[in-house]
Amino acid sequence: MIKAIVNAKIVTSEEILDGYTLIFNKKIISIQIEVPFNIETIDAKGAYLSAGFIDIHIHGSNGADVMDATYSSLETISNSLIKTGVTSFLATTMTMSKDRILEALLNIKKYRNSVTGAKILGVHLEGPFINPTKSGAQNSKYILKPDIKFIEEYLDIIKLITLAPEVEGAREFILYLKKNYPYILLSIGHSSSNYKQTKESFKWGISHATHLFNAMNPLHHREPNIIGAVLEDDNISCDIIADTIHIHPSLFKILFKLKDDKLILITDAMRAGCLYDGEYSLGGQRVFVKNGEARLRDGTLAGSVLKLNSALKNFKNYSNISLPKLISMVTSTPAKRLNLNLGELKEGYPADMVLFDSNFNIIKTFIGGSLVVNYH
Repeated sequence: MIKAIVNAKIVTSEEILDGYTLIFNKKIISIQIEVPFNIETIDAKGAYLSAGFIDIHIHGSNGADVMDATYSSLETISNSLIKTGVTSFLATTMTMSKDRILEALLNIKKYRNSVTGAKILGVHLEGPFINPTKSGAQNSKYILKPDIKFIEEYLDIIKLITLAPEVEGAREFILYLKKNYPYILLSIGHSSSNYKQTKESFKWGISHATHLFNAMNPLHHREPNIIGAVLEDDNISCDIIADTIHIHPSLFKILFKLKDDKLILITDAMRAGCLYDGEYSLGGQRVFVKNGEARLRDGTLAGSVLKLNSALKNFKNYSNISLPKLISMVTSTPAKRLNLNLGELKEGYPADMVLFDSNFNIIKTFIGGSLVVNYH
């Protein structure tokens, strides 16, 4: 059935359109001035309408985790995220035993098209090919050398791999994937790579950085490390956890000036996302959530409990960039980096959309043209 959204401020990647109507069914048909006769209309009442948000790094939400390796957990995460405006995501694994990782990958492959909320675009394999000195909340005893054979049965669903390019075997691993699976986004993260090593890894095929600043050596004026190499190169994209905990919010404006359309907002949320303070688990380790911070017993940050619409609000508050640029960080930019026709209000694209107010509170979420969240 063809429908129309009227009285919305339509946010594209370039501008905000006022006084226009968006026509859609399962896909977006057009954005036009006129409202067709004899068509069901949805009154946005002046709210903002954008493409649905995309989270390329999320481990869990509402008590469930990707590593649970069950359909019910994927379904729980999927239906929790739509309340935050997320319409698609990468189910993110982490460093655990080989068997647990393979179980999670098999589960995603089996059920990725069966969830009823936010769509699973594929897998973000975070670890186990990382540096034990920068493991963060990932259990270092399960870290492995990069190994194609370990994941070869799942390369069709893996869209993003976070790894440390300085570890043994990484160069060959990266070069092989770049040649044979160019659609997989290769990202530097949980790494102690220095500036020179990082620049060299860009030549091999690394083109992204995972949660920039976190789980890597700091920027130093005599050794710029990963951060300096990423900020210097206009072709390298990166993502950040904009919860004002993982990085100081004063950096938001600086990062946007340097990276612009190569900057992506993520949550890196664990199973406590959308829940309350208390004790939870991540990768088999105990995590304590208090005042919006998730930490291991030793104080190490253990992912986050950030919602993506809250990340947008935080970034806006501390940078004051334009709304089209801001929304692109969770829509068109991640979609382009994953080579997907998604993340834009464009003719022929899926009608994955979200209505939100000026404080980024979610009003309605649509997936494939179907209304899946309706708060007003």
